Amino acid sequence: MPTVSIIIRTKDEERWITHCLQGVFSQTHTDIEVILVDNDSSDKTVEKAKQFPIRKVVSCAEYRPGKALNAGIREAVGEYLVCLSGHCIPVNEHWLANLVRAMEDPKVAGVYGRQEPMAFTPDADKRDLLLVFGLDRKVQIKDSFFHNANSLIRRALWQQIPFDEAVTNIEDRAWAQEVLARGYTIVYEPEASVYHHHGIHHDGNAERCTKVMRVLERLSAPYGYKSLDIDRLNTVAIIPVRGEIRTVNDRPLLAYTIERALESQVIKRTIVSTDSPAIAKLAESLGAEAPFIRGPELSEPHVDILQVLRYSLEQIEALQMLPDLLVSLEITFPFRPDGLLDDMVGQLVRGGLDSVVAVKRENRAIWKERDGTIVELDEGLVPRGLKDPTFLELRGLACVTHPEFLRQGSLLGQRVGMYEVSNPYSYLEVRNHEDLKMAAQLLPAWFKEHKKMELA
Repeated sequence: MPTVSIIIRTKDEERWITHCLQGVFSQTHTDIEVILVDNDSSDKTVEKAKQFPIRKVVSCAEYRPGKALNAGIREAVGEYLVCLSGHCIPVNEHWLANLVRAMEDPKVAGVYGRQEPMAFTPDADKRDLLLVFGLDRKVQIKDSFFHNANSLIRRALWQQIPFDEAVTNIEDRAWAQEVLARGYTIVYEPEASVYHHHGIHHDGNAERCTKVMRVLERLSAPYGYKSLDIDRLNTVAIIPVRGEIRTVNDRPLLAYTIERALESQVIKRTIVSTDSPAIAKLAESLGAEAPFIRGPELSEPHVDILQVLRYSLEQIEALQMLPDLLVSLEITFPFRPDGLLDDMVGQLVRGGLDSVVAVKRENRAIWKERDGTIVELDEGLVPRGLKDPTFLELRGLACVTHPEFLRQGSLLGQRVGMYEVSNPYSYLEVRNHEDLKMAAQLLPAWFKEHKKMELA
């Protein structure tokens, strides 16, 4: 009967540690030692543990999962090393013997056992435990899934490959990937089972999930990430225009927006949605399309842009254009930087976002009137460099979204990305006569500078 060192990691496990150790010390495999590695528990975990014949308590204040295990293992003497969480409870007295039996094959580097939910385990964790830890024994040659809440490894192999002390999570999987690369195998033994009340995904804890994914990505796990092919998406720009034709320096204001849309490498069609046949004809002469004339009721002052875009989508879908993405552009923003539209579409596609909107970062104080009272919306008199930034929406400059949201009566979905625009010219909006005079002075220099940048 080989000596087995059982390393139990704890952090405020007062509720569980007695049940855990009762199970450990009632095993049929009796040649054991127990080492407790405690992460500064503030409850009675250690005192309760000392009621059992544990050999040593090791303190681990600066906790990392691999660091804690290595600290306990360095104090151990066993041929085999069990890693057990302080809130895991062996299902029966054969738990340890079943772990040890799996090591008879010298090619096996480690074995991990089943984890079963408690009656009160949250449904999300119950589901995950029951799906991940099945009833069939497995020998893993390529799959590096391993779980140190309930596992056993060879001491001799740990001396060659200790657990990574730098990673914040899944040190078990990092270790398993390394031993598999050296030609060993990993065994899943369902007969070596423990109860685990919170499951392996901690009831969907988002912060923990993020940390796990960062480690998995660094491990170069053999899972491909698929992004949609931007070039295959039918991305359509919609430019809503109403009223009369306005010009800047003898050039239609509309032309500046159409030009940017046509320069895009990802926008397949540029649609001008207007109530004016004259503007529709102008748009077509500038290279855009104007396949419909919208009714005058959509040009009333009380009608918002969402209603116009929704109507425009209905019209182009009736013509079987069927866009995958929509780019909303307003002609009142003529100072669009090069690459803006393609960058925003790329951000949406690569991030799997619902929508992306152009924004301006603002570190100055923001005030708003609410019920006749002026209310400051940020931290107040704090140096700008220390404030959390506020972002001002520039939706008319550019907004990329999916058609489904317009059909549902909304422009943006739930997962919205912000594309920060830093050029101060791009914030300028042209709406009245004074704005047109300002644009007339600035646009020649703006486009001259941008042509230089393109040539460079």
